[in-house]
Amino acid sequence: MYDAKGELTISTMWMDYQSGIVKEQIKDYIFEDENGRVIVADDPVGVVGAITPWNYPIILSLVKVVPALLCGNTMVVKPSPFAPFAIHKIIEIIASEFPNGVLNIVHGGGEVGAELTSNPKILKVAFTGGTKTGSTIMKAAADTIKKITLELGGNDPGIVLEDFDLNDEKAIRRMVIGNFLTGGQICMIAKRVYVHRSIYEEFVKKYIETANKWIRLGNPLNPEVTVGPVNNSKQVQFVQSLVDDAKGQGCEIVKLGTIIDEEIFNKGYFLQPTLVLGADYNSRIVVEEQFGPAVPILPYDSEEQAIAEANKIDYGLTSSVWGEEDHAIRVARQIQAGVTMINTAALQGFDIRFPFGGVKQSGIGREFGPGSFVAYTEEHVMTVPKSGDLPYIPE
Repeated sequence: MYDAKGELTISTMWMDYQSGIVKEQIKDYIFEDENGRVIVADDPVGVVGAITPWNYPIILSLVKVVPALLCGNTMVVKPSPFAPFAIHKIIEIIASEFPNGVLNIVHGGGEVGAELTSNPKILKVAFTGGTKTGSTIMKAAADTIKKITLELGGNDPGIVLEDFDLNDEKAIRRMVIGNFLTGGQICMIAKRVYVHRSIYEEFVKKYIETANKWIRLGNPLNPEVTVGPVNNSKQVQFVQSLVDDAKGQGCEIVKLGTIIDEEIFNKGYFLQPTLVLGADYNSRIVVEEQFGPAVPILPYDSEEQAIAEANKIDYGLTSSVWGEEDHAIRVARQIQAGVTMINTAALQGFDIRFPFGGVKQSGIGREFGPGSFVAYTEEHVMTVPKSGDLPYIPE
């Protein structure tokens, strides 16, 4: 329930914000001097295809739909087959305000996505999802040279510095939420945590205490529940395989939180949030994106080591640094990521007014922020020379 309300709140904020931005910025730029006049217009791209994921289906669709329509494009949206209903209804409502055919929704699996990314009538593709699928989309889009925006996977690191205040209960709670909100099924969740060895044991102790207070599992429609189920059985099996692998390597597995509805828990796709201690830096639970409620906490000895470990993975979506503010910012500047949050993580540090996206294999382009409309326009320059000879062309 918390996640559903939060998603709708962010969605309405985004629609209000984006409509104001586009009215201000989508207008002709005119330059004139003694040589003539130049008009620079932001033309719509044309037909846009959007492919959206199951974890936050409404906002991750509307972040594409809103600027695309406001810039004058038509659009076809394909939601994930694991979360089609809510966004289908919302697209129907929005589409009713436009002429037929302006905004459309199609359903299906990979074959429908393949058609959207290869059809020559579609001139732009916006996708949020896994890196492997993003790579496939790039290849398919290359044949017709489509514009693309890709927001892909992220194995987001969190670095806890030596000067982190262990008595800051709210900060530790933000870390717990930054690991397990939506059952860890958010692209910007902190998925691997590195803690300076000098404070490691005390940090882990306080982390477990805080997590056991905050995490309550059960029916997500129950307002007392803070962590609900995993989306589908395949994802349950994948996350469990990472935990089993870590356990087989001798890691300590700590189950977190309280199950407040055993019947629902046993029937659904639930995994109890899990802390993994003692993992190797190169173990699967560390180097693979879990996208579920299992997080490793690892000790480090030097700042240089922590930064190197954070950067060594091919992803670079978000990250977080925890400690004295100026010190944390100095470390943040050395992390390869599209977004780095200081003393917070996940949606707690997210702001629709600023661009969001990744580096390396975490994507191409940016969504949100004042420049998000640029991905859905083409600059069109019209030159109007004054009559007579131009001074820069010799006779």
